[in-house]
Amino acid sequence: MPCPGAVPLHNNDAERGMRSIAIGRKNHFGSRSQRGTEVAALFYSLLESAKMAGVEPAQYLRVASRRAIENPGTITLPHELLDI
Repeated sequence: MPCPGAVPLHNNDAERGMRSIAIGRKNHFGSRSQRGTEVAALFYSLLESAKMAGVEPAQYLRVASRRAIENPGTITLPHELLDI
């Protein structure tokens, strides 16, 4: 049984968390436009930020896009949905 606060001997959890980012970067490496690559990077950042905040990414995208359509210029960050 490990001691409380002990450092694990592996970093599998950290590497597993970064895997989707690396795969997405590889998939979009050959994107046809710089704008397409930037949009993909934005969505990956938003989805990973939602996951880190403990918010379901699909719910975050629904709420954030609905708010942006209803009130243009509105920015909804993932942690703002924790109260919903």
